[in-house]
Amino acid sequence: MTPEEYVTLLGRERATAILRCDDQTVARQAMEAAVRGGFRIVEFTLTVPGVFELIEEFAARDGLVVGAGTVLTPDDATRAVERGARFLVSPVVDPIVIARAAELGVAMMPGTHTPTEMLTAHRAGAQLCKLFPAPGQGPAYLRSVRGPMPFLKIVPTNGVDLDNARDWLRAGAYALGFVAPLFVPADLEQRRYERIEERAAAILRAVRRVAN
Repeated sequence: MTPEEYVTLLGRERATAILRCDDQTVARQAMEAAVRGGFRIVEFTLTVPGVFELIEEFAARDGLVVGAGTVLTPDDATRAVERGARFLVSPVVDPIVIARAAELGVAMMPGTHTPTEMLTAHRAGAQLCKLFPAPGQGPAYLRSVRGPMPFLKIVPTNGVDLDNARDWLRAGAYALGFVAPLFVPADLEQRRYERIEERAAAILRAVRRVAN
């Protein structure tokens, strides 16, 4: 999958499931639940124990596209792609990591907050901009940023939940990343995977109503 193909897919799916937890088995089961709920683009942060095994395992499945998050070094990027990651996400703008993603032939989404950071990432070759952390004005902030720079493909991944997903998309978000509002910490702790599956399905229904 080329970076352009991934960007097209993301623009069609409009949502990704992003998982951060401290237990490999829980991570596997929780992401399984999100996939059962309908997610086709999933991201494991590199802080998850055994994350490269999980990336390889899920990347081997038909119909799933797997990415790696919290990518902070070129070595992290290389190792993740070697195990099957087709997109990379970082909480910051690092031109060196963006360049490594280009060398590896995968899409890159660095973390950006200000218009200057977004344009810097775009000019460095990043196909997408992660909006992180969430601004206090939420969708209104995104709408303001895209006014003078409508070419930016911005993906909020913090402060996005079922209740405001439609507002973010209507404000011009290219897609949305769902983290804790999908993988509620209490559900992970108590192994309530059926709730994650139900929440995933509800989130995707809300997203698709706007997308279609």
